[in-house]
Amino acid sequence: MKRLLLAAAVMIAMTGTALAEQCSRLMAQIDAAMTAGPNISPEQQAEVMKLRSQGEARHAAGRHAEAEVILASAKEILGLK
Repeated sequence: MKRLLLAAAVMIAMTGTALAEQCSRLMAQIDAAMTAGPNISPEQQAEVMKLRSQGEARHAAGRHAEAEVILASAKEILGLK
């Protein structure tokens, strides 16, 4: 029983780390696209930066699943896959 609980704890810890890395990768993709000068309106650029900021805040709070959804919305506006 102890081994099962230990294995479950390890799996949960690894999942959290994987999600955290995903958030960082998404933010880096958004930053790179914004630095390159995206072909979107100023209003869309402002929305992307707002979403990126919200995603980063959720990431910092450990709410990685929420951060991924928000960051994916920013990527969509930028036309990134």
